[in-house]
Amino acid sequence: MDSTWITYGPDENCTLALCPVSISLYEYRPSLAANTIFIVLFGIALCLHLFQGIKWRSWAFLFAMFWGCVAEMIGYGGRILMWQNPFSFPGFLTQIICITIGPAFFSAAIYLTLSRVVIYLGVEHSRFSPKLYYWLFIPCDIVSLTLQAAGGASSSTSSGNSKAGVDIAIAGLSFQVFTLAVFIGLAIDYAIRYARGQRARPSVAKLPTSFKVFAGFLSLAIVLILIRCCYRIDELSNGYSGPLIHNQGLFIGLEGV
Repeated sequence: MDSTWITYGPDENCTLALCPVSISLYEYRPSLAANTIFIVLFGIALCLHLFQGIKWRSWAFLFAMFWGCVAEMIGYGGRILMWQNPFSFPGFLTQIICITIGPAFFSAAIYLTLSRVVIYLGVEHSRFSPKLYYWLFIPCDIVSLTLQAAGGASSSTSSGNSKAGVDIAIAGLSFQVFTLAVFIGLAIDYAIRYARGQRARPSVAKLPTSFKVFAGFLSLAIVLILIRCCYRIDELSNGYSGPLIHNQGLFIGLEGV
């Protein structure tokens, strides 16, 4: 290929008409169908949470879910730009930052939700005040989000060759995994204490099925975010030259789905 063509960076001038997709950063053309579906799904989620948040005046939860959905939609919009041109630096920068930080907002919403669950089921079963769940975990989430955004921006300007930038992003993701692990431990501890309390009072009414379904999906969301973070750590462990970053199927399955 002619050395005058630049495949990556703010001065990139390659297009599909001039350069093979195999020399692009991802070495593939992002799926238009998959990324469009993700934008539509996050758009639907955004509208539903906007409606429910305003209806029930749950402003903090709405704030977290709103910006999480917006970040994901913008991020997958960046991947559609890369479908149009896999060498698009604005598209790459948009998606690497927005898709990376989006789940941090969802984690914050989950932390807020657990505090409400504790109030609903009974504060007496908790080792801590319900406020601790968001006063402790949300600041941790902000630290994680800041590190991921800064690391993503720094590493993307160097095509992943900036070890410091990649390490910062990995530190942010690792801290998010640690925070989630501690959160899961506290949630399990509360569930065990609540179950023991229920067994000690057999006359207490059982939880409605709707709440059990809600709790099941909430638990699933936590586990999936944890899996996603572990995947992104492994993906970035070799900068932008590792095998995982070139596997679109894994990205769709473990990041998007």
